[in-house]
Parts: sequence; C-alpha cells; structure tokens
Amino acid sequence: MKQTTHPPDHRSPLVRNAAAAAPAPARTGKRRRPASTQWAAWGFLTPVTLYLALFYAWPLYRNLDLSLRDYTVRSFVQGDAPFTGLANYRKIFDDPTFSPALLHTAVFTAVCLVFQYAIGLALAVFFHQHFRLSVTLRALFLVPWLLPLIVSASTWSWMLNSESGVVNATLHAVGIAPVNWLTSPSWSLASVIIANIWIGVPFNLVVLHSGLQSVPAGLYEAAALDGANAWQRFWRITFPLLRPVSAITLLLGLVYTLKVFDIIWIMTKGGPADSSTTFATWSYQLGFGNLLPAFGPGAAVGNLLVIAALAFGLVYVRVQRKQAPS
Repeated sequence: MKQTTHPPDHRSPLVRNAAAAAPAPARTGKRRRPASTQWAAWGFLTPVTLYLALFYAWPLYRNLDLSLRDYTVRSFVQGDAPFTGLANYRKIFDDPTFSPALLHTAVFTAVCLVFQYAIGLALAVFFHQHFRLSVTLRALFLVPWLLPLIVSASTWSWMLNSESGVVNATLHAVGIAPVNWLTSPSWSLASVIIANIWIGVPFNLVVLHSGLQSVPAGLYEAAALDGANAWQRFWRITFPLLRPVSAITLLLGLVYTLKVFDIIWIMTKGGPADSSTTFATWSYQLGFGNLLPAFGPGAAVGNLLVIAALAFGLVYVRVQRKQAPS
C-alpha cells in the first residue's frame, strides 16, 4: 500500500502553535432549525393558545360587547342588540347601589387581605420552628382551603344562625346577648368577612411557609449571636426577605377577594337591604337575579372588577421592575 508523505513544515514552533490554536472560520449563513423541531414547538403551543382564546379572550370580548349594547332576553338570543356605547356604564354610576357596593367591595377586600396575610404570616413563622406534630397541625390548617366553597359557606351560615347557631349559643353561655349575624345590616358584612378570612388563611400559610424555607438559617444564628431577640430577627431578617413572596401573595389574594361571590351569596345574598352587596354580587343580581335581566349593566359592573384587578397587576409588575437589580 502506497503511503502519502507530507512536505516538512519549516515554520517556527511558535507559528505552528498559533496556527493550530486559531479558531476555524465561521460558516456563512444561518443554521436552519429542523422542520420536526418547529412542528413540535407549534404542537405544544397550539393547545395553550386555544385554551387562552376560548376561556379568556373570547369571554372578555363577549363581556365587553355585552356592556356596550342594550341586550334583552330576545336580543341576547337573536344577537341583534343595538349599540349604546357607554350608556350602561353611566347607568350603573348613577344607580344608588353603586356607592354602597363600591364601599363594601373596598372594605371587604382590604380587611380580608390584611387579616389573611397577618394570620397566615404568624402561622407560617410558628410552624417554621419544626416542633413535634408541626407537620400534622399544618396539614389540618389546610382543611378550610380544600373544602368546596359551598360547603364552607353553608357551614358558616349554620354556625352564625341567629336561632340555632353555635356562635350565638357560645355567646349566650358566657352571658352575651345573641347577635343577628346574617339578618342585621350592621353585622352581615362582618359575617361574610369573617368567613372569607377563615377560608383564605391556609393559602397565605402555605405560600409564606414555602418562602420561609429559602431564608438561610445562618442569618438567624448570626443575629442571635449579636444579641437580637425574636422580634428583631423577624423584623430585620424574616420580613424583608419575604417581600417578594409577600407581594405575589397579596396580589393573588387581591384578585381572588375582588371576585368573591359564592360565599356572600350563600350566606346573605348581598342583604339585608344591600348591606353586604359587593360588585360581584351586584353584577350577578343585575344579570341573573331578576325576571327582566339587565345584561348590559351587569357586564359593565363585571368589567369594573376586571379593570381593578388589571390595574393592581400592572402596579405589581411596575414595582417588581423597579426593585429588580439592573
């Protein structure tokens, strides 16, 4: 077999090493992605896109269309409702129910958020100590969150019943006069707030307890060696490091609380005398609670809730961008 010989390389060792280490020339032209990969990407995107279009984009469009037209039962079926612009929004702003419903929605949302977060944070710090039975007790606190809302609301309706409720029976046993929790305009809103706080605390507990797992234990040990007490360790270490988790917890709680309907409707139906009516229950009453439904005004009230939730979401995104390291 004939072997090929290469001519001797008369270059210096330095030149030969530099030539060997030089990178290969770059190929011109873009490297095309295989067609199978592109089809796989579209295959994964298609179900998500269809889901968002069918269950988010289309309902939002229909709700906006309802709020801009004068829909009746006949025109809702036939689809020939006349365009009225912002007339439905002017109608709800002039309605005497608007101001009480706005106040009740703000109070209900603010009070629930504050107490749910405060109680959830206290329980998360408590269960972070890893004492005996901490896992079991933490699991029991999840029961209100796992129960269907209709079950939780019905249970609270029975407990707060003026005649046979366990709460009034307890008050009577300690010498306190019974309270008309669900039938008094002074107490109906407080009743649904108490029930919603009880239902929302487990969610805050789970999220905040997960956030505490990421706090390094060495920080607490160093603070204890420096003489910091329990409150100082919480205020100087735990609370600042939980701010990102707290922000998303409060945002999700805000969006959920704004649209709470079933708890209020099952317990008080927004009454008595609209004393516990919020935008969520008012929207339902306008659209489905009368023999002659007002689809347009009901959709307009629902859109106000969507705008409020979107506004708070944009504020959260803006704050997160400012806090993000550059």
